[in-house]
Amino acid sequence: MLTQWIPWKFLIKRVARSHGLIDPLTFLARLRRFTQPSEVQEPIELLRAGIAFHARGLINTKAIQHNLDWVWPYWVEKQFNPDDTSFIPRAFSFSHVNLTHRNWTSVGHPDLPLYPIVDPRGLITPLYDGWSIDLWAISRNGEMLLPSKLQDAEQRLILSPNLAVETISIKCGMEIKSRVTLDIHDHKPFLDITVTGRCPEGGWIVAALRPYNPEGIQFIEKIRYQKDRPGLLVNSRIMVEFDRAPEKVVFSNYSQGDVVNHLEKPGGEKIVCKVGMATAAALFPVSGAGDGSVRIQIPLESDLPQKSPLHKRAALEPSIGSWNKALSSAATLQVPDEKIQFLYDAAVRTLILLSADEIVPGPYTYRRFWFRDACLMLNALMTLGMTERSFRILDTFPARQNKSGYFQSQEGEWDSNGQVLWIMDRFQKITGHAFSQAWMRTVIKGADWIARKRIREQEGTLHSGLFPPGFSAEHLGPNDYYYWDALWGVAGLRGASRLAGLFGSPDQQRKYELESLDFEQSIFNSIDRIPESASRGGIPASSYRRMDSGAIGSLVADYPLQITHPGDVRITNTAKFLIENCFHRGAFFQNIIHSGINIYLTLDLAETLLRSGGDRYQELIRTVADLASPTGQWPEAIHPITLGGCMGDGQHGWASAEWAMMIRNLFVREEGETLVLGSGILPEWIETGSPIAFGPTSTPFGSIAVRFFKKDGKAYFEIVSDLSNTPNPPKDIVIKVPGYQKTSVADLDQKISLLKEMNL
Repeated sequence: MLTQWIPWKFLIKRVARSHGLIDPLTFLARLRRFTQPSEVQEPIELLRAGIAFHARGLINTKAIQHNLDWVWPYWVEKQFNPDDTSFIPRAFSFSHVNLTHRNWTSVGHPDLPLYPIVDPRGLITPLYDGWSIDLWAISRNGEMLLPSKLQDAEQRLILSPNLAVETISIKCGMEIKSRVTLDIHDHKPFLDITVTGRCPEGGWIVAALRPYNPEGIQFIEKIRYQKDRPGLLVNSRIMVEFDRAPEKVVFSNYSQGDVVNHLEKPGGEKIVCKVGMATAAALFPVSGAGDGSVRIQIPLESDLPQKSPLHKRAALEPSIGSWNKALSSAATLQVPDEKIQFLYDAAVRTLILLSADEIVPGPYTYRRFWFRDACLMLNALMTLGMTERSFRILDTFPARQNKSGYFQSQEGEWDSNGQVLWIMDRFQKITGHAFSQAWMRTVIKGADWIARKRIREQEGTLHSGLFPPGFSAEHLGPNDYYYWDALWGVAGLRGASRLAGLFGSPDQQRKYELESLDFEQSIFNSIDRIPESASRGGIPASSYRRMDSGAIGSLVADYPLQITHPGDVRITNTAKFLIENCFHRGAFFQNIIHSGINIYLTLDLAETLLRSGGDRYQELIRTVADLASPTGQWPEAIHPITLGGCMGDGQHGWASAEWAMMIRNLFVREEGETLVLGSGILPEWIETGSPIAFGPTSTPFGSIAVRFFKKDGKAYFEIVSDLSNTPNPPKDIVIKVPGYQKTSVADLDQKISLLKEMNL
């Protein structure tokens, strides 16, 4: 009632004018003219994330630019260096954030949602969004090896027996080598850091506490050296333990400057910094006769989410055994290509790592749940054979659905319901899982929400029958009637119809079948009404957009949903436009928001090219492989010049999922009711003469492993299958190895070995 009597708009305008400020109401009204009228302007979750991100950026602005005599993380050393291609002028940029080297790699345990990260120069951030440890070497003549300031360093991801990141930095004969891993000691998780250093003239290994991480400043207010068990107590909470006592520990606070400039001073015992920029350096002597080493351990139990049932477990299996167990059901790859082999193996481990508890698309920036990323990552997990892990995560989805039936990650994103119903349907197809009444209630509520959400009036408009304007996948642009959302809605209704036929009622099955057909017809009626000058024969991002990089979302009709047939002219024209207008360095460049080369979208386009025939997909696979970091990871978007991460998380789960699915589909893919085998095997693999194999991989027709090899001048394709969980075998099985005749296989029995000669 009060809001009706008080003229709020007038008062706001008057106050703004009196202070010489822009009228916020007029500004917002102008801003919203760039979008379609929508019930949600921007999801509050994105606003929260953006505020937190730029709040950190504001602190970076205050802390970094006038303290360049500090040792900063790699991205700062590059981005603030006017001689470096990564340099970004700061000028009117009110917050200073990492836009050039968003790269890091996590180590962890398959059953623990703990994600310590290591940046490209070995900076270690043990706790989520916490402070870091940097490792230096200093010779007795004062020469310093500071890895973040080096142009080059060597880094690799060690996959076995335990996941570890190894970084080697070398300068003037000095060397620092670190190996970072997570393991269990006395049933508790610890980060283990093994450091070795070499100084030919003698010197010190330095373990330095840093009040920042790969995003920027993270406060350290108190540091105390504990002599009884050598180590540094940080913020009175976390102990950084050393396996031997340092020669001395030097401290500094913000007013004194970085500890790197005080290493020659006598040691101390503690420091307090009211600004939160305390630093400390523990110096461990290295003789000139050989290497020195130190082992650092940091307890991680405090970083476990309190809500996680894993937090209450009395005992935890050591990491090596846990990784072996987690990988035991995963499909394996065998190719004579060291890089692609490594990238596949790394992607599988990333998917396992990021699904330790709830599934998240990244270990740091994106360490939170979205249905979109979750469903696409789950598709890879279950397809690669990790169905038990997938079920544990899927079983949490009903509790995430709100009373209206909406699977809400962020308000205003209308793709999530279709994605959840699609992945639940795919899970049932693959596993034969019988849905409980609770799961079916979830399906029914989710499908009914899709049906209610559609626009039922305004016939004859371009958006009639579609979803209302929404924010959709954030890289498509401002609020609009996105085909990406609508196409997922169709897929969700199709899945709900099939599941209702199995576990619901014939009436519900028919209801959702008719609704999906009507929805699909509305989408393609809308597409057909777009002027040719706007569509160019393809499918723009929305009914009111011209063709631009957002059209990449419309390819979902082809992959993974297969709503359109292979080679559909609208899909072909869309792909052609994107390749001709939106590629950079041989991969898809997303101009909207990401402003970088996007790996998972490049691979989605490659899947469309594979499905339609031809060999252009091969070039995209090789390009994506070349864009991977030395540790086998991809950030969400890649800077076109620095080739470092410029958007999102530095280790992106969706990218790993699409890489794993791409490799899998080269060997085994479903085309409707047909299994297509070997259609994407790369010619250079065949030419080596080495055996090529993949599997076992889960399909709706059972578990299948395949192998291509040559013997006595002839080529063979071997199939090992298990159709025990599927009552309906595929209608056809086709072997289409590039360069060989297409061969159909009939009457494929359970658990058989098929040796089929392939003739050129």
